[in-house]
This record gives sequence, C-alpha cells and structure tokens, in this order.
Amino acid sequence: MRTTSSPPSDCFEIDAPHRELLDQVLDKWSLLVLNELCERPMRFSELRRVIPTVTQKSLTATLRRLERNGIIERVVLSTRPVAVEYSITMLGKTLRPPVEVILEWAAEQMPLIEQARRRFDEFDEVHKSPEA
Repeated sequence: MRTTSSPPSDCFEIDAPHRELLDQVLDKWSLLVLNELCERPMRFSELRRVIPTVTQKSLTATLRRLERNGIIERVVLSTRPVAVEYSITMLGKTLRPPVEVILEWAAEQMPLIEQARRRFDEFDEVHKSPEA
C-alpha cells in the first residue's frame, strides 16, 4: 500500500502524465520567472529586465506554459496603453517549498558534485578515444 508521502508507482515511466508538467515547470526559465513572481506581480518588460539572459521568444513561451498549467495568471490591466501583468497563483505558490528543498540540497552537495565532476573529467580525458 502506498503512503501519501511516497511517489506513485508510475512516477518514473517516460509517459507518466506528470513528466511533461515537471519538464515545463522545473526548466531553467520557469524557475527564474517563478522566483521573480513569488516576490510580486510583474509585467513582461519587467521580467525581461530582471532576467536579462532570456530571449523574448523564450520568455513568452515560458509564461504561456506556466499560465496553461495554472501556475501563473495573466491579467490585462485597463491602463492606457493596455498592459499585461503576470502573477503567481495559489497553485504556483505551492511549488516554492519543494523547489527550495532542491536548491538547498544542491548548495549543500555542491562540493561533492564538483569533486565527482573533476574525477569524471579527468578519467574522461585520459580514456578518450582518438575517434571521439
């Protein structure tokens, strides 16, 4: 019997429904956007300013995916000219605790990860075949 804290038995199946969702909400740009929107609602141009490495196309696609999944909402403001503001939803706010746990784990384990990377790179360099 499965407890409520254990993952579903199909969680690692490639076509499990939540796999696509995780790919969409835990990607590079989504995490940065969610981090900003957890602080306050923002307009598209503000997000571009605070995440200067994201392209307009990538930011647009990221915002659309997050909105489609109910993680953020897009509100058209009745200003002159008309403006759009993005904010995190209650559902989106529930992502913050697990993401913070993952970030904390990464920060704590980084020295071991860097050691593993060095060992791998050194081994890979020594054993690289000339054809590769």
